[in-house]
Amino acid sequence: MLIVGAKGFAKEVLEIINQMNQLENLVFFDDVNDDIKGNLYEIFPILKTTNEVADYFNTIDNRFTIGIGNPVLRKKLFNKFISLGGVFTSTVSPLANVGSFDVQIGHGTNILSGVIISNSSKIGMGCIVYYNSIITHDCKIGDFVEISPSVTLLGRSTVGSYSQIGSNATILPDKAIGKNVIIGAGSVVTKDIPDNCVVVGTPAKIIRELDPLEF
Repeated sequence: MLIVGAKGFAKEVLEIINQMNQLENLVFFDDVNDDIKGNLYEIFPILKTTNEVADYFNTIDNRFTIGIGNPVLRKKLFNKFISLGGVFTSTVSPLANVGSFDVQIGHGTNILSGVIISNSSKIGMGCIVYYNSIITHDCKIGDFVEISPSVTLLGRSTVGSYSQIGSNATILPDKAIGKNVIIGAGSVVTKDIPDNCVVVGTPAKIIRELDPLEF
């Protein structure tokens, strides 16, 4: 598998893959940071060009996942690496507790250790679910959502695509968060949140509007 990125969140993804015992032929890609080259941890090759990526996909393994956190950047990288022949692939830590019934996890989603996902929950493609977050029954999460550590989503709550939920935030039951929303760390969402805004506090209130996303 190829991990896009070789710093920050990419190292978290590496640990998931290690837990999955899938380190064989693992490589990273980083064409941005000049100080990142050679082999990461003196083990894993770091590819620097799209030609190297295309060759890797064609001859070794066409699976890739994204080790970069920003939702919009993840979507752009998804488009880029799909165009090179990659297959967007999820990584789910075996130390996560995933329900046995009617759980859907989209392609390319990364789920870290300590996460709890209850039955009848649906998570879209390209999401990040960080350490010790809890997603309870019948929750629905869109595509390319970032859920920070120790977030709690209570029953039947929904999160729109490209949203970011800050650490230790709580979403109360039946509440709907729109697309391209940032929920501040520690916030408690007690009412529906529209698209394209930043909310913080207990109870969470809108403090700023965001420009709609354009792709």
